[in-house]
Amino acid sequence: MKSILEVEQKNLSNKTILVRLDLNVPLKNGKITDTHRIDKIIPTIKFLIENNAKLIIISHIGRPKGKVLKDLSLKPVSENLSKQINIPVKLLKNDIYNLNKENIFKINKEKIILLENIRFYPEEEENDEKFAKHIASLGDLYVNEAFSCSHRSHASVSKISKYVDAYAGILLNSELKALNKITTNIVKPITCIIGGSKVSTKIKIIENLIPKFDNIVIVGGMANTFLKSFNMNIGKSIYEKNFDDTIKNIVELAKKNNCNLVFPEDYSVGKKFNDAAKFKNQNQLDSEDMILDIGLLTINKILNLINSSKTILWNGPAGYFENESFAKGSFQIAEEISQKTKEGKIYSVIGGGDTVAVINKLNLFNDFNFVSTAGGAFLEFLEGKELPGIKALK
Repeated sequence: MKSILEVEQKNLSNKTILVRLDLNVPLKNGKITDTHRIDKIIPTIKFLIENNAKLIIISHIGRPKGKVLKDLSLKPVSENLSKQINIPVKLLKNDIYNLNKENIFKINKEKIILLENIRFYPEEEENDEKFAKHIASLGDLYVNEAFSCSHRSHASVSKISKYVDAYAGILLNSELKALNKITTNIVKPITCIIGGSKVSTKIKIIENLIPKFDNIVIVGGMANTFLKSFNMNIGKSIYEKNFDDTIKNIVELAKKNNCNLVFPEDYSVGKKFNDAAKFKNQNQLDSEDMILDIGLLTINKILNLINSSKTILWNGPAGYFENESFAKGSFQIAEEISQKTKEGKIYSVIGGGDTVAVINKLNLFNDFNFVSTAGGAFLEFLEGKELPGIKALK
């Protein structure tokens, strides 16, 4: 897989570069509420501009399903990007089929063109061959800088590389290097802290990581499903039914691979989601209690594991952190990983929307070695799947 950094400056100068970005930022009343996805790609944009390239940026917002929806226009993104790099970024609303390599920069004096939401075209998600070929014809080189879209078999992600020289972007390259450090080039001991509400969404990740990891700590709502399967009392806590056989297989796989599975030993509970927290051990739970966070003994056990590890992967909060009464577990995990990362004692990878929300609440986003905002692509990579967008670059 070739990186755009490997291309000589003379081969970038005056060339038109197609750059696939993930600018799918949250919008409220036409205003961007979180700019992280834009912030992270600024170095790539500046690198290409400094090398005298012209850019055609391809991206999307939301799921318009092939229809033009005003609320999902990339206009707020073009405005934010223009301010950040102090260079005009022209939002081009022209029908993409009316554009060609000769006219796209003749009718627009800007050096950076942002095509309107690529998902306004149904051909994008259909991975249409002709559509991909036409987009490819607009540029000299293609750069995938959208790891978070790379699990999609979409025209501008996977099919386009058949028709134009394709490269990995600076950010995508760094993301893959970080993820390889928790899947292939591992420095041990390595610990995974995995949470969330459902086991069903994380089974394949757990199964794929068990042979590689020393410890897997299971927290959050998904831990309740394991506890219930072990015939332990969980009160009226959420759990998934009919997972006994799956959990039995996971436990056996862990034993076979000498992977230490860790589960909550005590809990922070409430009768309702808006209650104040009460700490209880297994024997103290009553039928109306909901387990909404890990308890103090479990927190200390996890902190000790973090301290004895060299590499940490964290995906999924430890509890119902939306109520700060039940955020203690998630907050202490975040703070401990952050501190040990800053001291250079561990290599840390954080991923998942709720996990990122936790570290944002604590203003710790920049205190880890790598934070992935990639969502589905991040999870599928951890499952061991080959992503279409990455495969296309090889």
